[in-house]
Amino acid sequence: MGKSKIIHEGIVREVFPDSVTVEMVCRSACAGCHAKGVCGASDESVRLINLPPPPFELLNPGDRVQVELKSSMGLKAVWLSYVIPLAVLMVLILSLSSAGIGELYVGLLSIAGVGVYYLVIYLLRGKLAKQFYFSLKKARD
Repeated sequence: MGKSKIIHEGIVREVFPDSVTVEMVCRSACAGCHAKGVCGASDESVRLINLPPPPFELLNPGDRVQVELKSSMGLKAVWLSYVIPLAVLMVLILSLSSAGIGELYVGLLSIAGVGVYYLVIYLLRGKLAKQFYFSLKKARD
């Protein structure tokens, strides 16, 4: 069974000897809906990411490219971004509540605990970035 990949389209904005800056348009699930103009719930943002250049392809600004990531890495990102912080929040809420601490302090301490988790993730961003490998290749017409 082959490894599945997450593929996003992008446009090369800058090319450097050791990196390529790619602009990707990230859309929410409803961004493609025909009623998005009326609804207002659609979300679309532009992200610039720096990636290592592909080894055997010459890229120029304006080239359309595909950014690929193994699905397992996407799942890991979901765990780090959403599942673990939710577990931290729930454990803190339940344990502090059972300790008899007032609701206001339980809420504040639980939010602070999640904030500390995200601070640790932020401080480890260099190490985590090395674990997420994106590949880049020219989009074929």
